[in-house]
Amino acid sequence: MSLDSDVIVDRRRIRRKLTFWRVAAVLVAIVAVVAVGAMVSPAGRGALTTSGSIARIKIDGLIRSNSERIEALERLEKSSSAAVIVHINSPGGTTAGSEELYTALMRLKAKKPMVVVVEGLAASGGYIAALASDHIIAQQSSLVGSIGVLFQYPNVSELMKTVGVKVEEVKSSPLKAAPNGFEPTSPEARAALESLVRDSYAWFRDLVKQRRGMDDTQLAIVADGRVFTGRQAAGLKLIDELGDEKTAVAWLETEKKVKSGLPVRDFKLAPQFGDLTFLRAAASVTLDALGLGAIARQVEQSGAGQSVERLGLDGMLALWAPGSTR
Repeated sequence: MSLDSDVIVDRRRIRRKLTFWRVAAVLVAIVAVVAVGAMVSPAGRGALTTSGSIARIKIDGLIRSNSERIEALERLEKSSSAAVIVHINSPGGTTAGSEELYTALMRLKAKKPMVVVVEGLAASGGYIAALASDHIIAQQSSLVGSIGVLFQYPNVSELMKTVGVKVEEVKSSPLKAAPNGFEPTSPEARAALESLVRDSYAWFRDLVKQRRGMDDTQLAIVADGRVFTGRQAAGLKLIDELGDEKTAVAWLETEKKVKSGLPVRDFKLAPQFGDLTFLRAAASVTLDALGLGAIARQVEQSGAGQSVERLGLDGMLALWAPGSTR
């Protein structure tokens, strides 16, 4: 009996030790994951990459309202970076999103020297963002401009007549929810939309005129919706200089007295912590090792639906599309 009691006591002691080390392992794993997450998050990464350097930010693809990007730009304002180079490669997006980005870049420019480099395209809303800088650089074959506003909607009224479907509605006034795409657009609804487009277009034109120092004659040449190559844009005052990032660095050193030889380092605008496959995988492996496989599978699957995002552009657009006439 005494031997059996000793064995039971030893087993209990071993179990307690195993429990202790399992808990310790979980805590260490959590601390490691949080530490890595902090380093790769925009705030942490910004602190690591911008000290004593020129920050490089990129604006790619369609532009729409984005509070996370605005918060990242505000963090960049407070960082120790000496200057900012904004790379733009965008056909534009919503007018509201483009204005939001322009305003945020203007605030950033008030705190740090800033220059824009057009990589391939700065059209429409992308050009609105570029206007925040006092100096715009583009490559010779870059596309710049597309100064204009678009309100576009599908109209399936003829199709619905063909299939014999009719939408009934009761609304408070004739222009409520107009146009709706289920009936021909009335002259009054079209006039209301044209008023919106003209007003936004006037704002866009005035912004170009003010920021680029153009007179009415110069503005009329560039504000008909066309895009121009970098070579053409330089002669039309849409940009200031032909070149690339090295050209931008040289301008910052010469005109803004930024210290020579500073490295240019990326400052990511889009938060990555919530979408990092690495962090999910690390957490999954840790949980699996602790015998918590079911929870590990849930962690793995939590990000499965985040890889593809449906991008909706609602409202008026400041957007350029190849092959279009708008």
